[in-house]
Formats: sequence, structure tokens, C-alpha cells
Amino acid sequence: MKLTFWGAAKVVTGSMHQLTVEGQDYLLDCGLYQGRRKEAEERNKQFPFNCREISAVLLSHAHIDHSGNLPGLVRCGFRGPIYASPGTADLCQPMLADSASLQEKDAEFLNKRNLRRKSLNLHRPNGGKPNGKQPNGEAMVEPLYTVEDAEATVPLFRPVPMHTPTGIGPGLSYQSFEAGHILGSTSMLLELESAGRKVRLGFTGDLGRRGLPIIRDPEPLPGADYLILESTYGDRVHEPIQSVADRLADIVNRTYERGGKMIVPAFAVGRTQQLVLLLHQLINANRIPAFPIFVDSPLAVDVTEVFRKHPELFDEEAQSFLTNHEDPFGFKRLTYVRDVNQSKALNDLHGPFMIVSASGMCEGGRVLHHLKNNISDPRNTILLTGYQAENTLGRKIEQHWSEVPIFGEPMRLRAEVAELDALSGHADRDEMLAWMQPIASGLKKVFLVHGEPDQQTAFAAAIRQRYGLEVVVPERGQSFDL
Repeated sequence: MKLTFWGAAKVVTGSMHQLTVEGQDYLLDCGLYQGRRKEAEERNKQFPFNCREISAVLLSHAHIDHSGNLPGLVRCGFRGPIYASPGTADLCQPMLADSASLQEKDAEFLNKRNLRRKSLNLHRPNGGKPNGKQPNGEAMVEPLYTVEDAEATVPLFRPVPMHTPTGIGPGLSYQSFEAGHILGSTSMLLELESAGRKVRLGFTGDLGRRGLPIIRDPEPLPGADYLILESTYGDRVHEPIQSVADRLADIVNRTYERGGKMIVPAFAVGRTQQLVLLLHQLINANRIPAFPIFVDSPLAVDVTEVFRKHPELFDEEAQSFLTNHEDPFGFKRLTYVRDVNQSKALNDLHGPFMIVSASGMCEGGRVLHHLKNNISDPRNTILLTGYQAENTLGRKIEQHWSEVPIFGEPMRLRAEVAELDALSGHADRDEMLAWMQPIASGLKKVFLVHGEPDQQTAFAAAIRQRYGLEVVVPERGQSFDL
């Protein structure tokens, strides 16, 4: 029995771990690595194993850094089942289609740009090259995967309700538990058996927080021998959840009084729906004006419909809207924008209003256009609502760079930058330590993934101090016998 870490090893994105049991290989998650373009392209295109030999995938949740390379896996020959909760399976259908569409559009944009540059060089003296040599033709950029690949992935999903023990293959079974991160997110307990030896392996995926809007609180795992644990916020403690509404109301009212616009980069899954519900509550309580709010993301529109399909996954707060015959994700001043022309028309509107748009780390999607048109006006506010990974545009905005690159063009950052850390879907250091407590005494080893080195070093020290456990921060490609 062997465990090999290929993704989210000393980085936050690209979750992918290979498990070998009784001669068969399985994947825990298959996410997209996000970062510098060239490195991301190489990691995402080149799988470090034969995709045809992967027997099955166990998927913790639908976020693209955990699920987003499933179509790439299928493109490379994978045809096995993908086990996931029903909510995750339903979310992945629009999310993977959207990701594929973005891959195709990105490739189309780069090919047009390269052809334009080649054309300019051909019309320059000496063909734009010394000694009159013509520029070498550049290879056409191919998308990482296509919409057709995403469509071929959907029939492979095998929805499994939480708390349901399920056999996967020889010597491997699992059951899942509420992770409290996004709708349908799970942590898992895998039971492995080989040559008469039995091992229990816990895998958190991404671990959420108690008290987050809409979704239920994370559940503890049963006892395990080994634990793969995320560490995104392993070196810090969030503001209390209870402070979110006060902080959001303050940001909205302050920007409203300036007549400014609020641009909110937010993940289409989870964060957008949580913001909508919070704004709904604040308007109902007359704590903020009933001002126009636009959710400008076709994916967020589709995802919100999936949320409506799964009220059984809501917490009591969200359930109370349904009890009162209200739509938690719809109210009078809220407009969902799907059409691209409607999206462009938002640039001509005068504030105050709010635009919530993907992506959450400002790495693609319509939010880039809204940032470009509004980031240089000091009346406006850029509201960051989640973790901003290293080398992303979101991290540069979070760090208040004086100029940030948008579509390759430097833009002055003069808008106010505000953050809602307390709305993070990731548990902080103390919350993760508390979640571990029921199973800590039985653990032989903890593997920290899904975090940057500084966060992981600090969290590893905290675990050792609290529980006296062996903690490993694996390198990419590092293997361990279980």
C-alpha cells in the first residue's frame, strides 16, 4: 500500500494524490494547478502516470483546484468511475463545462495574439529578425481540454451519499463525511487491506468552518491511522464568523456613501451564494441600502440552481428562508447576469452598486473586465472574499501593489482594497487542531498538503506541540508506504 503526492504538495492548488492498493492505482482528487502560466500548463498537461491505469477517482469536492483536471485525465485515456457526493457530482457538470470553455477561449486568444505578432514581424525590415531571417512559425496553442472532454467526463460520475460505506476495488473501500467547505464537500475515511494488513487513511480535501452561511458544519472523522490534512491557513486565526455581517455592512455603507462601485471577485461555487444570502439578510434588516447587486457569472447562475436542488445540504439558517417561503438566493435588488452584452453594459452604469463575479483569485473570467474598468477609481472598492494564491492577480491586489497587470496592461490600483477573511471556507489553525482532537490519539502520521511552505511549517509545529504526532510535509512526487 503506497501513497504518492502529485498535487497540492507545498502549494495550495492542484490537489491530486495517488493511492496504490493490491496493484491498482487510484486518485484522491484531480485538480488544476494554478500559478505561473508556463509552469501551470506543464503540470496540468503532463500527468506523471499512465491515465489508463488509474482504476478510479475519489473526489472530495467540486472546486476546480480539486476537480478541474478530470477532463484532462479523460482526454489522456481514463475511463474509470469518479466517486463523489451527489452535490459534488451535480456541481461538477456546469463547472467542468465552464472550465473547458475557458480553456478553449484562452487557447483561441493566444493563437490570435501569436498570429498578430507574427504578422507584424513579417512586415518589419528583415522580417523582424537579424540577417533578414523570417521568424520561426509558432506551434498552435491547444486547450488543456475541450468542452467535448468535459462532456465525456460527466457520465463517469458515481454519486455516493455521505455516510455510505462503498467498495471501490480489491482491498479498498471508503465512506465520506460533511467537510463544511462548500455544498457537497466531503472528507473521507478510506479502509485499505493488503496481505492481511488493514490501514485506515483519512483525507480532508478542504476542511471548512463551523457557522459558515448555507452549508452544514464539518463532521469529525472516525479513527484513522494516517491523515492527509489541508493547511491553507495553518499559521493564522480568522476573525469570528459572527463579525462577517458587521464587516460587510461597514464596507458596503462606506463605498455607498462615496458613490462608488464594489467589485467582488468571488468563487462561483459557495462564496457567491454565501455573499448573496448575507446581503439578503442585511437588506432585510435595513443595515445596508437596498442598492443594485449584480451576480455577473453564467457559471454562478448555473451553480445557484444546483444549490436550489439540494436543500437537504443547507444549515438551519438557510433552511429558515425556505420555511418562510423565501428564496435565499433571490431578492428584489439582485440581478443575475448571463448574457455577455448585459455584462458589458454594467461598465456604463454609475454607482453605487455591486458586481459579484468570478474568478475568486482574479485569474480569469468576467471579473477581469470589471477590475480593468474600475480599479483606478478611488471611490470604488475591490472586496476580496477568500484565499489569494501566490502569483495570482488576487494576491497582487491583496498586497496593494501600486500597479497590477490586467490583460497584460499595467493598471493603477487606486480603489480601496477590503477583505472578508472571516468568510473563508477554510478552517484556520485552531479550528483544524480542534477538528483533529477526536482522532489525534490514534494517528501514526499526518501529511500536510494544500498550503504554502510558511503556513505548513507553522502548522506542523502546532500539531507536534499539541498532540506529539509525526508530521510530514511531502514534496511533489514523494511516496510513502502505509
